[in-house]
Amino acid sequence: MATKLNTPNTLSLIRVILVPVFMAAALFTRELSVLWRMLPAALFGVAAFTDFLDGKIARKRGLVTDFGKFIDPLADKFMIFGACVTLLVTDPALAPIFVWVSAIVMLRELAITSLRLVVVGKSGVVIAASFFGKCKTVSQIIAILILFLEPVLAEIFALLSVEALATFFGYHILSYVGMAVMTLTTVASGLDYMKSYFPHIDTNK
Repeated sequence: MATKLNTPNTLSLIRVILVPVFMAAALFTRELSVLWRMLPAALFGVAAFTDFLDGKIARKRGLVTDFGKFIDPLADKFMIFGACVTLLVTDPALAPIFVWVSAIVMLRELAITSLRLVVVGKSGVVIAASFFGKCKTVSQIIAILILFLEPVLAEIFALLSVEALATFFGYHILSYVGMAVMTLTTVASGLDYMKSYFPHIDTNK
């Protein structure tokens, strides 16, 4: 008999399912009204919230499983990678800069995941999420939400004739700050994990 998924694993699967949903929403609402264009950010926000919930519930109720250890980080990467690809397509104004930010994020995730698999396979050592790792996750989520919402806010305030705020959001200032913080925390957490994992790597094998 098949075993039912526990709550944390169900939330992780919901996050995976939401990735193509918010990607499609971002593509299909580009030409619609500003309210519709807030939908992708809302869906991404829900997906990010499931990331917070599943880990908290798993630890509190002792529901940590092997499947959860697999699906949770995979869902996180799908969520961030999907958002990066979507923003590169839907926000051409920031794409020349954001493409480099996305490359750094993706390379960091792939490198650390590969390193983690090697170390776990050889020595069974699992390094817990560090302070920098948690900051990286939070900064990525916040930056992506800003990138989704700032162009919409600029248009909303323009329609309301609030020129000061329309101009402020129109210059993408928050987006640039978000991308900078996102890049710094991504690099810092990557270096921190490499420092933690490297002593467990035998370079002669």
